[in-house]
Amino acid sequence: MSMTPPPGWYRDPSYPLVERWWDGTAWTEHRRQPEAPAPPAAQPQPAGGGSRRAKAVTLTVAAVVLVAAIVTGAVVLGQGDGGSDAAAKAASATPSASGTRSSSPSPTASASEPSDDPSVVEDELNGITLPLPDGWARADRLAEDDLLMVTPGTYDCPGDPGLCRHGRVFSSTVTSNDEKSPKALAQHDIKSAADSAYDRDVLDNRPYRGITSHEVVKSGSVAVGGRAGYFVRWRVRTGVGPGGYVESLAFPASTGSQSLVMVRFAFDAGADGPSLSDMDRITKGIRPVDDAATGGGVGSSIGPGQ
Repeated sequence: MSMTPPPGWYRDPSYPLVERWWDGTAWTEHRRQPEAPAPPAAQPQPAGGGSRRAKAVTLTVAAVVLVAAIVTGAVVLGQGDGGSDAAAKAASATPSASGTRSSSPSPTASASEPSDDPSVVEDELNGITLPLPDGWARADRLAEDDLLMVTPGTYDCPGDPGLCRHGRVFSSTVTSNDEKSPKALAQHDIKSAADSAYDRDVLDNRPYRGITSHEVVKSGSVAVGGRAGYFVRWRVRTGVGPGGYVESLAFPASTGSQSLVMVRFAFDAGADGPSLSDMDRITKGIRPVDDAATGGGVGSSIGPGQ
């Protein structure tokens, strides 16, 4: 009985030399180079143990090759009788529950796991990590879409009933917009970012009685993880409450198809809101996964060739 594996990076059924993101129900367009597994540490072996292990490995490899040959033969036969399209679609739509690597189109489990480093938050889909400043917490257990980190605790919203937070940071892949320029995308996105944070929530409530005005605080090019990005920051004023600061930061992903990534910031203004320097600190600390040396940030130079 087959089971659908959870979302994650798996071998791409159409090009097994790369890994592809499986969202739990279907393949997405995100791809990346597979990570090389770390070599196992040498362990002392009893007399004759190495020979037995070599035989076991040989038998395992032979079994995998045999399975691959059977699957390949089945696909070839399917192509011969006109059933190739249906077979390929069925194979790519349902990943193998076993997670073993073979030449079939089923994805296999990636070695990449969420970071255990308490000082960072990992966006596995886009292949980046973001620093977690003091006074912030991961949003692992919150159901809001694309939410990565929040300021701890809530307060009663000053407008329509509900609970509000002083700070939130979101990250998402841009898939529904034709813009390919980080500058054009950030300039286009900032109004939506402001409206979602301070105008109407997902339930169509108005926790701050809407936005009454806004002004551009700053904007410009920025290096993000060694790639050329762009940001736009607004100061918004609301019908009730202190208002806040919102920012849209767009840059190319460092893995897969290098689609544009959008990071949104929403910080309350006033004494209870987070420091604006946290926006710059988070931007400057964004890194490709497993590449702590690649920097960036407001005022940093753009990486070569980007």
